[in-house]
Amino acid sequence: MSRIGKQPIIIPDNIDVKINDNLILVKGPRGELQETIHPDVSVEIKDKEIILKNNNNSAIWGTMRSLIFNLIKGVSDGFEKKLIYEGVGYKAILQGKKLVLSLGYSHPIEIEAPHGIEFKIEKNTITISGINKQLVGQVAADIRSKRKPEPYKGKGIRYENEIIRRKTGKKAAGSE
Repeated sequence: MSRIGKQPIIIPDNIDVKINDNLILVKGPRGELQETIHPDVSVEIKDKEIILKNNNNSAIWGTMRSLIFNLIKGVSDGFEKKLIYEGVGYKAILQGKKLVLSLGYSHPIEIEAPHGIEFKIEKNTITISGINKQLVGQVAADIRSKRKPEPYKGKGIRYENEIIRRKTGKKAAGSE
């Protein structure tokens, strides 16, 4: 049984949660989100707490609890991911809601911000923020995939806390 699924989710005062059939709707100061409830899980609200029950010994119980918790955290605090770009001539520019990257290719790469996502640029750091955790992570992964960090010089786009394993270059031949 899931240890995460057993824990109740506390609803903050500024958050409104409604359950309609198999849909949970969460409204807060930053916006509103919704999630479909899996049929193997039942959800009920008691005394400012959301309690989940596992109906068919399903493994989705803990996942549903995490998804609902992320909805509440998203509409109250929001989520953000930071990407760092390194390399000679690499730069990022904001043009309205569009992120334009120069990453050593013959053309600039333009990335349009999906609805609910915001970009910020400071020095060599791109900050992606929004209320939907899954969307923030997917946009960050898409941007990183445009130029993954390489192991020799570390050039490319990496997450803020990502550690790149560096390789040594070729050794000179015939030196004894």
